[in-house]
Amino acid sequence: MAAAAVSEAWPELELAERERRRELLLTGPGLEERVRAAGGQLPPRLFTLPLLHYLEVSGCGSLRAPGPGLAQGLPQLHSLVLRRNALGPGLSPELGPLPALRVLDLSGNALEALPPGQGLGPAEPPGLPQLQSLNLSGNRLRELPADLARCAPRLQSLNLTGNCLDSFPAELFRPGALPLLSELAAADNCLRELSPDIAHLASLKTLDLSNNQLSEIPAELADCPKLKEINFRGNKLRDKRLEKMVSGCQTRSILEYLRVGGRGGGKGKGRAEGSEKEDSRKKRRERKQRREGGDGEEQDVGDAGRLLLRVLHVSENPAPLTVRVSPEVRDVRPYIVGAVVRGMDLQPGNALKRFLTSQTKLHEDLCEKRTAATLATHELRAVKGPLLYCARPPQDLKIVPLGRKEAKAKELVRQLQLEAEEQRKQKKRQSVSGLHRYLHLLDGNENYPCLVDADGDVISFPPITNSEKTKVKKTTSDLFLEVTSATSLQICKDVMDALILKMAEMNKYTLENKEEGSLSDTEADAVSGQLPDPRTNPSAGKDGPSPLVVEQVRVVDLEGSLKVVYPSKADLATAPPHVTVVR
Repeated sequence: MAAAAVSEAWPELELAERERRRELLLTGPGLEERVRAAGGQLPPRLFTLPLLHYLEVSGCGSLRAPGPGLAQGLPQLHSLVLRRNALGPGLSPELGPLPALRVLDLSGNALEALPPGQGLGPAEPPGLPQLQSLNLSGNRLRELPADLARCAPRLQSLNLTGNCLDSFPAELFRPGALPLLSELAAADNCLRELSPDIAHLASLKTLDLSNNQLSEIPAELADCPKLKEINFRGNKLRDKRLEKMVSGCQTRSILEYLRVGGRGGGKGKGRAEGSEKEDSRKKRRERKQRREGGDGEEQDVGDAGRLLLRVLHVSENPAPLTVRVSPEVRDVRPYIVGAVVRGMDLQPGNALKRFLTSQTKLHEDLCEKRTAATLATHELRAVKGPLLYCARPPQDLKIVPLGRKEAKAKELVRQLQLEAEEQRKQKKRQSVSGLHRYLHLLDGNENYPCLVDADGDVISFPPITNSEKTKVKKTTSDLFLEVTSATSLQICKDVMDALILKMAEMNKYTLENKEEGSLSDTEADAVSGQLPDPRTNPSAGKDGPSPLVVEQVRVVDLEGSLKVVYPSKADLATAPPHVTVVR
């Protein structure tokens, strides 16, 4: 009787065992009550599925601890996602050892500390020897475990954003401790100092310590050989010239300033003070120029360091885009938000490639490999509104997928499955490919979600693909963005916020660096069969950066009643200090 009760309460586990699945996603409205009935832990039967490579349990406010047996029962686990739950204040028992784990996401929980025995795993031998990505953002951590580097020596990405940390453990920066670490994010903490030993992170490429309480930046930071991107905005630095530089200058300039003796960590103090005096004299000259009608360089630097996003309200828009939602999506993929962004410049150099890469990164991280949400971007000129978000049987849903010929969804999914299986065999991998992972998200659905334009053409088939009809090109300057989710409306908004802020950063980078295009403007327009139009070319005839315009998009039901509008006043509210949102 007990086994039958467990089977009835957790049908996903029985199905995963019967079909020998390597991936399992537990989410949805009924999960919280079932976990509460299991004592705030995951059911023990879950840990009898030794073939699992990917496990996600997210958005469950009653999950306080994973429960005993995880490490012993899931030895082949590659990815463990336990985000937006109630884990904390520690992890008891500790997670490891998990010898095959590569991705661990514990973001958005209530973790306060990860001491030995209640943390990630043992240090000797390493409990997480293959771990590459660790996300601890959005918790309440006051300190990091001193043995983190020994527990996960192959760590490449560490996200600590939004905790209560006031320092890093010294062991994190000892020579050779984390030789592969390339990304370190610890924004929105209480960090008071940064050790000069950070120079021992030989592979560090990206460092984000914005919005902390740092007063100095060690000059040794310039000795990190691969460092390409830093963010120290929102810190009150003693060196006011350096504080101004971190708000408006490129990483290369900041590191050069530290390298030649800027007062970042005590080196070259006299020279830095002399530079400050020269700065003061320069500012007086610039103020005098402005009084006489000249343009001061100081104002230019301030503007260059600030990103502008102008929100166009529906009431101000003569032709706002609207998305109508059909009721049948409620059982498939119920949540959607949309937005229109105007003013992107994707023509120079690798701008388009960076834009597409940023979407891939969002899909991997915030969207949790498309299991939490899926985003799509479209050429606005090819979008015919109003749009209809609906669900159709696979044999009735037709789309022209990116880079393919028109096909019914049933045929497309089957073809993609065959391609994914062939790819897996060629690479001789036991785990399924990323492509196949997305297809798995459609399992059990009688209808597939889709976004249809006013011409009746399907322009989006989440979480699989977009349509060739609305493909973004180098000549695209105005875009329609959509984010859909089967789990929550808030994750849609979070992803949209992140995408728009990233677009603003990229647009600023493109304008500042003035890359030479791989195609000239005329050539790019000729490829797309269009003549250049200065009204739609964001870089044409402009002397400086202009704000991106974000137009509100309303999502309504078939009767016209409002379901959601984005961006509302509550959206884009967590924009960093260097971004100004004009509403």
